[in-house]
Amino acid sequence: VQLQASGGGSVQAGGSLRLSCASSRRTGSNNAMGWFRQAPGKEREFVAAIGWGGPAAYYADSVKGRFTISRDIRKGTVYLQMNSLNPEDTAVYYCAGSRYATISMDASTYVYWGQGTLVTVSS
Repeated sequence: VQLQASGGGSVQAGGSLRLSCASSRRTGSNNAMGWFRQAPGKEREFVAAIGWGGPAAYYADSVKGRFTISRDIRKGTVYLQMNSLNPEDTAVYYCAGSRYATISMDASTYVYWGQGTLVTVSS
């Protein structure tokens, strides 16, 4: 399974972006999917995850209320709508597919990883 993330770019603080993660095949429909991010000089951190059936989702406290994760199982695509962006959201964002159907914030449970898409938020 290959994951292709897209939608990153440069925005000003307060702006919005929507990231997409397309799966090469529909295996992802039975797996929880997540987004992680890695800022320069920092470790990769959990952002959001959604179960195989949706819409139940987990969010990191830092993005709760601003980001929304969703999935279109027919298209094999997961989205991350990011609103009210601030410079602390600047990072490379990675989508990932879990080996399990249940949601997890633990990166070690994710076995499929996309290549990452860069999000830059300027003040």
